[in-house]
Amino acid sequence: MSFKYYGSRKSGSIGWLLQRITGIFLIFAMVGHYILMHYTPETGHSYEQSIARFSNAYWKMFYLTFITLGLWHGLNGVWSILRDFKMKPWVAITLFGIIVVSGIAFWVLGVSTALKF
Repeated sequence: MSFKYYGSRKSGSIGWLLQRITGIFLIFAMVGHYILMHYTPETGHSYEQSIARFSNAYWKMFYLTFITLGLWHGLNGVWSILRDFKMKPWVAITLFGIIVVSGIAFWVLGVSTALKF
């Protein structure tokens, strides 16, 4: 097993820090989402109530932020796990490309769905 210090550029320290920051936001966002959608069934289980909530700019920004940070948090976590494996450079580049392209595709899908309301 070889250990090599790559410096702060390749160490993943920025990704590690952002993973923790987005995780803290996601804890509060998921609790808010759970309370709104599952704990109080009268507030979010009909199409009309969802439309009314999405017509409010603050809720729309909340869900757009939730989509963006949740997707980034998840894909950054997957990439952090994959970085731990010794891969050939072409495999690492291919996997990173798949993560980036799928992240962009799902982000566009989520944002376009949220903005339709």
